[in-house]
Amino acid sequence: MKDVQFGELPFLKCDHEVSSCVYSPDGTSFAVVLIDNTISVYAASNWEKTWILNGHTDAVYSTAYSPNGDRIVSGSYDTTVRAWDVLTGDCLYIFIGHTRAVYTVVYSPQGNVVASGDGIGTVRLWDLESGDCRSIISEYGVIHDMAFSPKGDIIAFGSDDCRVRLWDVGSGEVGSILIGHTTSVRTITFSTQGKLVSKDDDNVVRVWEAESGACRHIIQGYGYAVLSPKEDQIALRRSGGEMGVELWDLAAGSCVRRLSGHKLWSYSLAYSPQGDQIVSGDSDMTVRLWDVETGECRHTMTGHTRTVKEVLFSPKGDYIASASDDKTVRLWNVGSGSSQQISNRHRGAVFGLKYSSKRNQVASCSMDSTIRLWDAETGVHSRTLTGHSDHVNDISYSPQEDHLASCSEDTTVRLWDVESGACLHTLTGHTDAVYHVAFSSRGDQIASASWDNTVRLWDVNTGECRHILIGHIGDVWIVTYSPQGDQVASADVGGIVKLWDVETGACQHTLTGHSQRIQRIVYSPNGNQIASASDDRTVRLWDVKTGMCSHIFIGHQNDVTRVVYSPRGHQIASASGYDRTIRLWDTESGECLHTLVDHKDYIQAIAYSPRGDLIASWRDTGEACVWDTETGDCCWNTKHAGSTQSGGFLLIHPFVWIASDVDIFIGGCGDGSVMAWEVAREDQYRVRTRWRSTNGQLTVEDACVQGTQGLSDLNKRLLKQRGATGEPSVRLREASKNVMRMTSVVSKLKSSSSNAEALNLSSTSPAISLTRHSEQQAEQATDARTLEV
Repeated sequence: MKDVQFGELPFLKCDHEVSSCVYSPDGTSFAVVLIDNTISVYAASNWEKTWILNGHTDAVYSTAYSPNGDRIVSGSYDTTVRAWDVLTGDCLYIFIGHTRAVYTVVYSPQGNVVASGDGIGTVRLWDLESGDCRSIISEYGVIHDMAFSPKGDIIAFGSDDCRVRLWDVGSGEVGSILIGHTTSVRTITFSTQGKLVSKDDDNVVRVWEAESGACRHIIQGYGYAVLSPKEDQIALRRSGGEMGVELWDLAAGSCVRRLSGHKLWSYSLAYSPQGDQIVSGDSDMTVRLWDVETGECRHTMTGHTRTVKEVLFSPKGDYIASASDDKTVRLWNVGSGSSQQISNRHRGAVFGLKYSSKRNQVASCSMDSTIRLWDAETGVHSRTLTGHSDHVNDISYSPQEDHLASCSEDTTVRLWDVESGACLHTLTGHTDAVYHVAFSSRGDQIASASWDNTVRLWDVNTGECRHILIGHIGDVWIVTYSPQGDQVASADVGGIVKLWDVETGACQHTLTGHSQRIQRIVYSPNGNQIASASDDRTVRLWDVKTGMCSHIFIGHQNDVTRVVYSPRGHQIASASGYDRTIRLWDTESGECLHTLVDHKDYIQAIAYSPRGDLIASWRDTGEACVWDTETGDCCWNTKHAGSTQSGGFLLIHPFVWIASDVDIFIGGCGDGSVMAWEVAREDQYRVRTRWRSTNGQLTVEDACVQGTQGLSDLNKRLLKQRGATGEPSVRLREASKNVMRMTSVVSKLKSSSSNAEALNLSSTSPAISLTRHSEQQAEQATDARTLEV
């Protein structure tokens, strides 16, 4: 069993695709509409199916629960409306009168009337006591949606004639006609405060005053609109080429927050009943839970294998249901009013890690478009920074460590306040992906390198661009400030390094010599030298003042992808991801001191310990090695079994060795997790796992749930859905039998004589050896089935 997430309930597996689903108002019942013309009703207490409502002869387009939850009404393409008893599953009424498909049905707030609208513009009111049709209006084009006013005295409906009409239920006459839409009106929402929200086929959202008919706001370019329960806000899904969800203030008519994270289209949105959370479903097969106040994505819930078409909260806000084209409805327990911890890891490969010594904090950035902040000692995840709409390629702490800069594939640089998590500036101007970002030594400036062939220098206080450094003829991958902060070095894919004057923006030197792309550049600790690593298999040292090359280090058999200075600057370490070696060089003589060989695959990061006596190497599958820099000996290595994914990107450097009283190095993995190792200096080096970000999942192979205590029936069903068995496996049963059988043999032998020597029993006796082997087998078999949290 794999990938069972905390908060997850057993999913509902359907025989056909799910058309829609809805909770009863009291949350005790749950209805799922399938494309086979049926409605399945579940008891929300145990998620057992109670009824299949079968009677419609064509697709069911709309369903609604009565206000007290004891009835369901459904409208169908077969032109009928049906009312069902939830307790018995009986069909109470079949309302006949429509001559075209019924697209929408809705209960009045009092529960005594049902309104239905069809494909030729007819709206009918049905009396649920008598079953009679009380009133009819018609000839307005296809009726796509309707809504009762809070008092139930008015029905608002939109149609193909581009108008919103308000129908007086008592008189049966149409009152106000709201004119403004230019295409078919698709959705209608009536607020308790007398406002109407409507959306048309051109993705134009209009907010109306129902009493006066005045249009207060027109919001264009949105494919989905949901009114907050507090009625102060609308959640809107972007349409066209843009992705994301925006929250708009109803009073001001302006966007106050954008929710970024989904990679494809968000098909459905829903507010929690308290209005403090939003759930969204996407064609990227994920369900995301958002904090309305901060815009932070609290949880990303996975499991669906096709587009998520509908999401909704339970009436109390403690459960989320998501329906997908994969023929399942998935259920999530997110707690009453607040969500439980589901996962704290990234949902994509970790691209970079940076350490803040003052805060004892690690920041990570990922291809999931987010930045996460962690306590370096404990691994506690404290905050997620959201705002970028594409991969976050690099991050950098300011020297004061109160700010964090990030850059992204979305062409922007963002400046964050570390304490509050607020985005202070979004720096725009680059016309292509931004791959590297750095702070000046004084913290008053940020440099960014982009694939638009430029470097930009930004003012931290104002967010303005001070200089655009033009001169590279290829993508600029790397940018870094000198320790003194008066110079910036940048490198491009053509093998050129340029040194720039920070004050004037003038190019001081162009360093030529490499014949292929430069993967990394770094200043020496004293700022007198620059080391560059290239795909031409060499490392070069350059004099910053003259721009002359002082050393060329030759030895690697493939692209050199990493280079770092030791803390004292007397040594350089270079790594080739492809020849899988690390070489240590003397910066004075240029001599290769050691060649470190132990990695089985691509090396993605290297870092010296703060004291410089150790160096660690990392691969984002979790493979790590620790080396003694004096002897070149490998002190320790491991392969982290929890990650099999690799980011596979040349520039990522998801690895830091933190300056602490205890030696700790931290690495980011291709599966989105972050983990820390502690190095203990004893007679020999010992390395242990310090912490690891959770993936919020249980991993169990061939688990047996028979006779388990503390597991609810729901959890047992979930475990069985994910591959657990109700009976012990054959191997476990056989191992247990062997243990019992061999233990019995030994017991009989011991009881027959207390003289072990006379019986020739020893530690190597076949009976005892077999018993011990069987015990080990049983222990191993049991361990293999233990829940790993």
